[in-house]
Amino acid sequence: MAEATEEKKADADSKRVHTYPLIRHSDMNDEMKTEAMELCVTACEKFATNNENAAKMIKDTMDKKFGASWHAVVGEGYGFEITHEVKNLLYMFFGGNMAIIVWKCS
Repeated sequence: MAEATEEKKADADSKRVHTYPLIRHSDMNDEMKTEAMELCVTACEKFATNNENAAKMIKDTMDKKFGASWHAVVGEGYGFEITHEVKNLLYMFFGGNMAIIVWKCS
């Protein structure tokens, strides 16, 4: 009986949806990281059904705030290998499986 209860609890934990932003990796300073994270959350909430528009909003806003050559990818189930400028990378999750990576490369 105890094993069945533990298995159900483990299943529930593995299927838990995280509705808060979860930063997986970042080398940005704290101020830039906070602004970028809030921008990503806003874009994903505004364009919940269109990842392309969310990525465009993130890229355009980052270009205006922090200078040109920002790139953004928004989606689920992708891998990546990138070259980026030091102190200009944010990789995070939002709303469960939605992954967002933002980086600057000139």
